[in-house]
Parts: sequence; structure tokens; C-alpha cells
Amino acid sequence: MARFTLPRDLYFGENSLAELGNLRGTKAIIVIGGGSVKKFGFLNKVETYLQSAGMETLVFEGVEPDPSVETVFRGAEVMRRYNPDWIVAIGGGSAIDAAKAMWVFYEHPEASFEEIAKPFNIPVLRSKARFAAIPSTSGTASEVTAFSVITDYEAQIKYPLADFEITPDVAIIDPALAYTMPQELTAYTGMDALAHATEAYVAANRSDFSDPLALKAIQMIKENLVKSYHGDRQARDKMHIAQCLAGMAFSNALLGIVHSMAHKSGAVFHIPHGCLNAIYLPVVIDYNRKVCADRYAEIARFIGLKGETTDELVDAFRNFCTCLNDKMNIPQSLKEYGVTEDMFHENVDRISANAVLDACTGCNPRETSEKEFKTLYTAAYYGEKVVL
Repeated sequence: MARFTLPRDLYFGENSLAELGNLRGTKAIIVIGGGSVKKFGFLNKVETYLQSAGMETLVFEGVEPDPSVETVFRGAEVMRRYNPDWIVAIGGGSAIDAAKAMWVFYEHPEASFEEIAKPFNIPVLRSKARFAAIPSTSGTASEVTAFSVITDYEAQIKYPLADFEITPDVAIIDPALAYTMPQELTAYTGMDALAHATEAYVAANRSDFSDPLALKAIQMIKENLVKSYHGDRQARDKMHIAQCLAGMAFSNALLGIVHSMAHKSGAVFHIPHGCLNAIYLPVVIDYNRKVCADRYAEIARFIGLKGETTDELVDAFRNFCTCLNDKMNIPQSLKEYGVTEDMFHENVDRISANAVLDACTGCNPRETSEKEFKTLYTAAYYGEKVVL
């Protein structure tokens, strides 16, 4: 038996943020990251809508770009003192991810981080609060997924928390928030969305429910990402939807080793998650094609790439990914990004060993050992094609 889970309610389109005024509760805590949601007036709108629904509000701010275990525990403690019945997270994936983990420890202060970091091991939620998520970036899709990524800075490891319990109850996809993204963030989050959809389409848990979402997302990304990068508002609307479709797909089909590699190297090399996915995706396509070339070829056909044979179509899709990197000034390798050879060689054994243990590795279509991860990381460092 398989399972397919999405938020109960998803509101999208112009002015969908106003739906917050129809929530029913007494207290809401609003979790945000940096100052952009304040600067552009979205925090004020959220507070106004919630208050019009008769709720008291409290803001928890300062979630860092890669939310830490410490921030999660601090937020959960604030929630336990305030006792909200709604948790509303607004911002990039980091704010939403952090709020999801805070939610767990708000309702279950007895839980340990080590226990909830085990895949699908989060205790039952919603005895105290429900969760609404509002993304301001077009990539992570945390507003519709069963995932949260939390960083242990001391160990320099990102942990993907995975459980359908943390799938939000309400997702609000208002395109106005996406208009404020800077160009580089638009590029990185867009490639994150492409990696999500691609990995979902080849993942071990893919299904007839996730496949159409993944393919449609990739098609929309092909048509809109570069235009969105250059500031086209209509394209940004479309990318905000595309990343959400990709999230629906991967939340149920799960992911693969593009994300395993990014999770275990991001905190070590201090590279944004979406940028790492953009660098690793072509390398992983080369590696996985031995077992799922037909799936990559189907993607290529669906989005109109040229090729007479399966191998030609896989090559076309790989080249499509690297060309997107070029068009949006994303480095094609870790070395090009600025990781020194000394730093890479000092850490490659450790991140390779950690990647084997990542929650995403088990759903990759091809098994991957520590030795193979090291080969993949090395290829990604130098920007070389990998043959394994």
C-alpha cells in the first residue's frame, strides 16, 4: 500500500493571503526569518488578517537561512509559553521548516531531536495547534511537504526531518510575495524546484499520482525560470505554482541523492542549498542513468527536447540543466563556486559517509555506497562527467 498526502486546503492566486482572515482560533504565532517580509509589508498584512479573524498574534522572528537546532528549541519554548492554536509561518523555506520543527517540540516537549530526525518517526500532532504556511520564495515548497531541514552547526550536518505529520494544514500561494525575490535567490530556488521534480520522477516511491505533478512542474520551469530570473512578473507567478507542484510530487514520491549530497555538504562548504542542487543534478543524472535512463528520457520528450535514442534524450536533459546554470550565472562546480582544494579534500570522506545515512538516499533509484558518493562529490568539485 502507498500513501499520497497534501495539505487539506491550498489557496492560490492574487490576494490569496486574505484567506487568513477566515481561519478560526484564538491565538496565532507568526514565524518569520529576516526582515524582507517586514520590509515589503507582508508581516503587517498577515497580522491584520489574523486579528480580523479574532486572534491574538505574537511574532517569532530571526530564523536563520539554515535554521539551527537551537533556534527550533527556542521557538518551541516560546510556543509553550504563549500556547497558540495556529502556527503561521511566512517566508522562505527556512522559516517554514523551522516552524514545523518548533511545532513538534511545542506539542511534544518530551521528544528528542535524535528521535524525530529518524525518518517517519514524529509523534502525532494537532492536539494543540494547526499549521499554515505562506512561501515567499519559489523553490523549497515546504508549504506542501512532509519535510523540514534543520542544521546542527556543531556537527556541520543538515538533517531532513520527514513525516506526514508535519505536512501543513493550510498552504497559501500568493504570487505577490515572489515578486520581491532578488535575482540570485530566484535562480537558486528555481533550480531547487527542478531538482525536486526530477528526483520525484525517478524516485523509488514514485507513483501515478506524483508523476503528472513532477512532469508539469518541469515543463513550467522550462518555460518560466529564465524569464523569472530576469524579473518577468507573469513568469514569477508561474514559477510560484511550479515549485508547489514539484513539492507535492516529492513530498509523496520522496527524493534522491542530489539532496543527500546537498544536505551533507551545505553546512560544511557554506553554499546555498539550491546552488548545490544545481551543481549536483547533472552529476547525479549521469550516475542514475544506468538504472533509469528511460525516466530521464521521458522527461526530455515531455518538455520537447531533441533526441533520437534514449541516451541522446538523457544527454539532452542533462545539457538542459547545465544550460540553465549558465543562463543564470550559477557555478557548474564546487571549485568554481570557490571551495578550495584543501577544504574539499579535508571534508570529502566525512560528507560521503554522512550522505550514505541521509534520509533521501534510500529512495534514490540506484544504491550508492560511501565510495560512490566520494566519486560523485569529486566529479562535482571539478565539474567533470562521472561514469560509474
